[in-house]
Amino acid sequence: MSDPIVEEIPIDRISVINPRVRNRRSFREVVDSIAHLGLKKPITVARRDGPDGPSYDLICGQGRLEAYQSLGQTTIPAIVKEAEPEDCLLQSLVENCARRKHDPLDLLRDIGGMKERGYDEGAIAEKTGLTLAYVKCVTHLLEKGEQRLLRAVETGQIPISVAIDISNADDLDVQAALRSAYEKNLLRGRKLMNAKQLIEQRLKRGKGSAAKGRRIPDATPDAVYRAYKDDADRKQILIQKADETKGKLIFVSEALRSLFTNDGFVALLRSEKLDNLPRNLASRIRSQETAAS
Repeated sequence: MSDPIVEEIPIDRISVINPRVRNRRSFREVVDSIAHLGLKKPITVARRDGPDGPSYDLICGQGRLEAYQSLGQTTIPAIVKEAEPEDCLLQSLVENCARRKHDPLDLLRDIGGMKERGYDEGAIAEKTGLTLAYVKCVTHLLEKGEQRLLRAVETGQIPISVAIDISNADDLDVQAALRSAYEKNLLRGRKLMNAKQLIEQRLKRGKGSAAKGRRIPDATPDAVYRAYKDDADRKQILIQKADETKGKLIFVSEALRSLFTNDGFVALLRSEKLDNLPRNLASRIRSQETAAS
């Protein structure tokens, strides 16, 4: 590739090779910013020479390009590179993956696009700045057609580790995967309810995304009640276990405090070199002695 240069190029000669739907609110902000402050950063394109003159493939800057169009401009400043079409598409995918804010399905599509073009997980992670573990999990779910699970991961409904467990489980074991996630404190409250609802939709309608425009029905009041009741029951059991453990600790620390008042017992411990206690336990015994005095 040659060193990039900035040129003023005709907008109608630019092709968007990796188009995406724009968020209307964010797009309006871009338009207003350019209208008031001008273009802070040129778009990036690759030149294509043809019989009708040069044309350009957009590498990055779709939002800025469309904002310029909406403002009635016919040309736009651009960094012009010499690159093969495949390289342009790859750079566009990497640019989109690296965004701080992105549509969940766009990110997944871009990772899948790089995988389809022969890049392994390590190369994708290196080029996008994503972790290798995350890329491996995403490609695993993509290969299994788990669009529902992937969307849930990217929108924060469930952790990706839980999505992998659900994907690998058969219909009978999927509830066990949910229980395991609950016990590991990965799914609680509303997230647990979302996961149960997701699994029901997955069983009824398959692994792919819901049809466009179709609204997934809300959970019924009974289902919400059962989920929260199960959650509350498990928490109550944990509280009971904590109380039992606390009682045992009080008994042990009180017994040790009493024993340490016996000079013969203390001398025996010292002779056996067993007179050291864990710091937390020793601190508790000292506090009991202070309270007793």
